[in-house]
Amino acid sequence: MDVLSTPDTWAWIGWIVLILVFVVIEMLTGELTFLMLSGGSAAGLLSDLLGAPLWMQAIVAALAAVALLTFLRPPLLRRLHRGADERPSGVDALLGLQGLVLSRVSPSVPGQVKLTNGDVWTARSDTGIRLDPATRVEVVRIDGATAVVRAVVPRAHEQEVAT
Repeated sequence: MDVLSTPDTWAWIGWIVLILVFVVIEMLTGELTFLMLSGGSAAGLLSDLLGAPLWMQAIVAALAAVALLTFLRPPLLRRLHRGADERPSGVDALLGLQGLVLSRVSPSVPGQVKLTNGDVWTARSDTGIRLDPATRVEVVRIDGATAVVRAVVPRAHEQEVAT
């Protein structure tokens, strides 16, 4: 049997291919998972270069990948997302937003409200009572394209300031 035809002899090529494939996938995803897998493959390549048999290379690569995924990836992700914008966006940004009723809003017949961000939304009452124009409301939830609102009761000190 020819020595060059054994899988152990050519395993280094497989490790390099795995490293390159994982790095390319990581560039497309950006979640550091495949980067950790490529690190495990690099450990497999290193064990091959040190003369370990193929089964040992696979075990070293798997253990290194699990260790990197468990211990290195979480702190790297925290550091990567440290300066991320934590403000809600989309529908979540509308929850709790206040506004004024433009046309009568009831639980069964939708009306319109103008929110403090300037958007005019079709709205439905959450509490089961009719809300007349100029009533101050707060967005409780969004159902499709309809804001579900409830009246905002002014606090005692706000009523004193207003009078």
